[in-house]
Amino acid sequence: MAGVNVKSEIKPLKKVLLHRPGKELLNLTPNTLEELLFDDIPFLKVAQEEHDAFAKILRDNGVEVVYLEDLMAEVLDQKPELREQFLKQFIEEAGIRTDRYQKIIFDYLNDNYKDNKDLVMKTMEGINLTELHTDKSNSLVDLVSEASKMVVAPMPNLYFTRDPFAMIGNGVSINRMYSVTRNRETIYGEYIFKYHPDFEGTPEYYSRYNTFHIEGGDILNINDKVLAIGISQRTEPDAIDAIAKNIFESDSPIKTILAFNIPNSRAFMHLDTVFTQIDYDKFTVHPGILGPLTVFEITPDDNGGIKVKEMHDTLEDILEAYIGNPVELIPCGGGDRIAAEREQWNDGSNTLCIAPGTIVVYERNDVTNAVLKEKGLNVLEMPSAELSRGRGGPRCMSMPIWRED
Repeated sequence: MAGVNVKSEIKPLKKVLLHRPGKELLNLTPNTLEELLFDDIPFLKVAQEEHDAFAKILRDNGVEVVYLEDLMAEVLDQKPELREQFLKQFIEEAGIRTDRYQKIIFDYLNDNYKDNKDLVMKTMEGINLTELHTDKSNSLVDLVSEASKMVVAPMPNLYFTRDPFAMIGNGVSINRMYSVTRNRETIYGEYIFKYHPDFEGTPEYYSRYNTFHIEGGDILNINDKVLAIGISQRTEPDAIDAIAKNIFESDSPIKTILAFNIPNSRAFMHLDTVFTQIDYDKFTVHPGILGPLTVFEITPDDNGGIKVKEMHDTLEDILEAYIGNPVELIPCGGGDRIAAEREQWNDGSNTLCIAPGTIVVYERNDVTNAVLKEKGLNVLEMPSAELSRGRGGPRCMSMPIWRED
């Protein structure tokens, strides 16, 4: 399974990319929660146990699990000449601007983390000023800084591997993230898709160096010919224009992109928090999206550009038109307003489909899960007391690399 192959949200999942939460969560503090996009501080030990249970569910169902940190370390192991380049790029993008500190941090990482896996994990974790043992008498900055200051911020959102990059058919979008705190996450994708022997040569439909924001949670593969992208808090219409042109100019079979205009709020953060496909004819859905929707159909024109047609219809009618069969929308919380709001907050409609009708869900969303079971779905529940504090569900925590056609 070299390369990538994802032309659906429901076909049997064979290979998936995860990141096991690490010490980056230990560098979350109450004062940095908002900046780092968390609402609370997860208990790392339990979060790791829950994540391991998630990985076990996937493996038990025939899915090969690969980890972001392992793939990045393998790149550096196989191409040692990239280590210095990666470190310098990481330090620059971490916002370290002075020559003095660039050298201090480079030497600290290079000398203390000889093993590439340890080095990668440390770049994810962040660096505290106390670790660097600098001579404070040489710097006003050091003298006025708090001893516990994070010189390099942690990347606690990394366990949501859906967002930094997205597989689209046999290609990849390496995204420009909405938040500064998440932009560095895509460095790992840049190296993996450029240099890892399993992925080098994968067509790139979007670059992390582009101007406009787009995130993987807004990208859904409806089928091999139709792609859905959310215009959301995290994805700009300019980015959708750009990725559409790149896809249409490639040899991708995708000929239609549907841009869903969803409310700009944290509750509707990405398209996959609004609806996800769970079977050939079934979707879980946020009840707040069931009214009339504005959707833009984007298709190629005859001159290398795009045509855009605005549509106003219900989600059900739009999905039926492009999927080609009747669909059933199953509301989070079973339609009960209070249950829906509570369980949507814990990603009740953010399910990961690993085969038609077989889905991984958070066990805490018991009202929604009971409805899904009544509908005949094979519901695989995972523990979620701590992982859910990051505001993302099983789909957010997984990046499918290969699904059977």
